[in-house]
Amino acid sequence: MTERSRPNLLEAVNLHVRAGTYPAVRGVTAGFAPGEFTAVIGPNGAGKSTLLRALLGLSVPESGEVRLCGQALGHWPRAHRSSALAYLAQGEELPLATRVRDVVALGRGAGEWRWGLIPTRPWTEEDEAAVAEALERTDTLRFEHRRVSELSGGERQRVSLARALAARPRYLLLDEPTNHLDLAYALDVVRYVRCEVAGGLGVVAVLHDLNLAARADRVVLLHQGQVLAAGPPATVLTPAHLHEAYGVQVLVTHVAGRLVVVADD
Repeated sequence: MTERSRPNLLEAVNLHVRAGTYPAVRGVTAGFAPGEFTAVIGPNGAGKSTLLRALLGLSVPESGEVRLCGQALGHWPRAHRSSALAYLAQGEELPLATRVRDVVALGRGAGEWRWGLIPTRPWTEEDEAAVAEALERTDTLRFEHRRVSELSGGERQRVSLARALAARPRYLLLDEPTNHLDLAYALDVVRYVRCEVAGGLGVVAVLHDLNLAARADRVVLLHQGQVLAAGPPATVLTPAHLHEAYGVQVLVTHVAGRLVVVADD
């Protein structure tokens, strides 16, 4: 079965997107499959975040299109698109005075009930079950009644992840989910993501840390708004590709069975 024919595929097709007047994404074609963890990497200004926003429908392409399940994303009703694609933004700020459980419930549209807005539908047992499941799967259930202000940075990131998972999306798109986290918390985030992938969720994550990217199933390397290489980590994270993209010499080796990228000073 070819990538283009796989069911539920999220794909960019000859995508051109501007960031202001700058052509940030130039002719990108890439597919992202359910049950697969894809890391999008590249130097600053390569178009990573712009591509992610286009996949979500937050940035309008100049040409080309984004497709989900073979249908142009723009043809999906907004509510269906929002439930299919969950987003964890870089540096996402959470309401500090709010309880963790209520923040996670926002992934089910709970702001309408919790903050006095007119609800568009009743709150259901399925909503409650989805919130409980997201808390448990991100190991945030143990502090569900604490306020966000009482949490560490790593704990807040897990709450943000739980909020996104509560929507029960087909795809989870993450922009620098491990930014500003120490190694232990960064590895935690990757571990939780991998567990969701094993359950069939498609994950697309913009990452700067190449050694975290090496833990993905696939890597898409962007350079100057174009795909320089795409495929399994071992075929993308090569000294030649990384030198062309980043302009630095690296060593690529294996430690304890894992691919490791080291700057060659």
